[in-house]
Amino acid sequence: MTDFNPPIKERSTNDLLEIVGTPKDWNPEIVRLAENQLKNRKIDNEKIKTAKYISQKRDKVKKTKKTNESLLWDFISEPFGTIIVILFSWELKKDGFDRKAKEQKIIRLTILIIIILIIGLISLGLI
Repeated sequence: MTDFNPPIKERSTNDLLEIVGTPKDWNPEIVRLAENQLKNRKIDNEKIKTAKYISQKRDKVKKTKKTNESLLWDFISEPFGTIIVILFSWELKKDGFDRKAKEQKIIRLTILIIIILIIGLISLGLI
């Protein structure tokens, strides 16, 4: 058995509920021990279910927020870094940034069209 610091028995009920509510953030053994400690403290099973439910809702809100983030705000706060992301990052969709990935495609297509137009104008001698 592994020793945890602070030990499970010394942790507050709220700490134990947080551990049980976010099992993916913790070692499976500590989750099991936290559940057992909550049972030993005679904490109502509904309270444990509520902690898990709240954690799941919190994760959904974070995912939704991440999905709806825009490149515009990134560009305002860090223009150079955002340009690098637009041009060279291929992981936005995979990382859950759906809106940023769509905006990235539009911006890349726009840049490509501008480059083709400039090349066409140069070849026609208009520039």
